[in-house]
Amino acid sequence: MRRAPLLLAALLAGCASQQHLTTVDTRNENVGHQRLQPAAAGTAGQIQAYTLGASEGYRMPQLYAAPDPVVGERDPRTALPPTTVCLQVVVDAQGLVERSMPLTDRRECSAGSATENAPLLQAAQEAVAQWKYSPAAVCQFAAGKVPANRGDCQGADSIEPVAVTLQYAFTFEIVKGQHRVRTQGR
Repeated sequence: MRRAPLLLAALLAGCASQQHLTTVDTRNENVGHQRLQPAAAGTAGQIQAYTLGASEGYRMPQLYAAPDPVVGERDPRTALPPTTVCLQVVVDAQGLVERSMPLTDRRECSAGSATENAPLLQAAQEAVAQWKYSPAAVCQFAAGKVPANRGDCQGADSIEPVAVTLQYAFTFEIVKGQHRVRTQGR
């Protein structure tokens, strides 16, 4: 019986003197996105503008489901200053993302052409593939009826959902990487 307390004390002392290695994940990825204005005339990727008639209105698409991009382990960097990559996003007439393409023809989007930023572009494309919008629409009003708000289809005789192309900039930042913490006896 006297051996049990001694054995227990020896085991506890052994555990207390062992070094314990704990991995603490402190990676903190920050991602922000913003919609860009269409490129200036004469630049690559220029989009043909549609001119509304006097009795037409246009309702912008409204983003209502937008998961953030997650880079995770596909990018091994432990630190990344704010880095912006851009996408051109095609939204169909039902408000679903049909496809997205990297947009690199603007100065603020040039980081997207660097091979080391491919994981950022991939994360952004995977995220936007899941985005959902209330679709854009062209609103037809009765002849001679001028809509009070051309951006609202309220009171329109007909509403035609339309596909649109939108441009987004995503700014990624990795604040800290993964590190290991050594602790004595736990």
